[in-house]
Amino acid sequence: MEGYLLDWANLLLRWLHVIVAIAWIGSSFYFVWLDNSLRAPIDAALKEKGVGGELWAVHGGGFYNPQKYLGAPPRLPQDLHWFYWESYSTWLSGFGLFSVLYLFNPKVFLIDKNVANITPTVAVLAALGFLVGGWLIYHLLCKVLEKQEKLLAFLVAVYVAVIAWGACHVFSGRAAFLITGATLATIIAANVFFVIIPNQRKMVASMKAKEPVNPVLSQRSKHRSMHNSYVTLPVIFGMISNHYSLTYSAKHNWLVLIAIMAAGALIRHYFIQRHKHRANPAYPAAAVAILAGVVFWLAPAPPVAGAASTAAAAVDVGQVQKVVEARCVQCHAAQPSMMPTPAKGVILEGPDAIRSHAQAIYQQVVVTKAMPLGNVTNITDDERATIAKWFEAGAK
Repeated sequence: MEGYLLDWANLLLRWLHVIVAIAWIGSSFYFVWLDNSLRAPIDAALKEKGVGGELWAVHGGGFYNPQKYLGAPPRLPQDLHWFYWESYSTWLSGFGLFSVLYLFNPKVFLIDKNVANITPTVAVLAALGFLVGGWLIYHLLCKVLEKQEKLLAFLVAVYVAVIAWGACHVFSGRAAFLITGATLATIIAANVFFVIIPNQRKMVASMKAKEPVNPVLSQRSKHRSMHNSYVTLPVIFGMISNHYSLTYSAKHNWLVLIAIMAAGALIRHYFIQRHKHRANPAYPAAAVAILAGVVFWLAPAPPVAGAASTAAAAVDVGQVQKVVEARCVQCHAAQPSMMPTPAKGVILEGPDAIRSHAQAIYQQVVVTKAMPLGNVTNITDDERATIAKWFEAGAK
């Protein structure tokens, strides 16, 4: 029953997380586009009211005319819309999902003794430390270098690379990629909670009290909002990376992570510049070149001619089954011993089941060596070689 309930918790939290993340990212992308697409008004009446930019758009059969005031509008409307529940809901649902999948089972999902020989308690505390410490150090950088935007942008990029490197040297590859993404997600959610919304509340309070609005509050909010926009695509990659072992199981996986996140930031920069009608195609070209380089770098070596030797042909499914029973069924059985339900619904009990998953077994166990997770069952190189010989001889 516990496994059944955890499966439902996983499903519902993941569904909620995706829904609210779409809402958050969608509104974030829209407002960055809107802010960069506004044009100075021609109408003298709008200028008189303090409108600094406006935009005409058509959508869903209707015409829209958003307007942005240079400072505070002459009068606050009764119905003022705020944008923050999407951010908070995304982080809370994501943390809940992270807890159910990773923090409740750190031995399997967080730890790889080949990376760092740590206890489950240390792994959980380290994961939480990345989330909290990631925000605190970033926030300190922003406060100290508030007026030096270019230097701050450079140091934040370096800091993100340090987070990726550190995570990949503490946690299993799969967890490291996810925790890096979660740390960045915590930073952008905290920007909303601790900086953007509080500053907006102060601005509204000043307007209601008929006091001058401090323009620095708006500048700081916009500054953090722009940081959030650049980090969005790297965060999305971190969230989906656990499905692609070829990336997180690479020998220098931290370089893979940094490269893909950098490509994401370059692509986002291109679209932000495009909103201003001064897009430079060099940015997406550089992103594509980086991604192509990663693809080439991680490509498996082609099989050597004649590799399926007589010895290879001699390996049958019975020998592979012994390896699977010793190293894999702890997670891939109808009633696994290391987790509540079969991992990803894959059951490897019996020769027919092993044959039907031959390609996946070879890819995960031999090519990427992503499985067993963190090599928690201590599979040997000889056992991996047995699987390789069997598969390369035709998986008979």
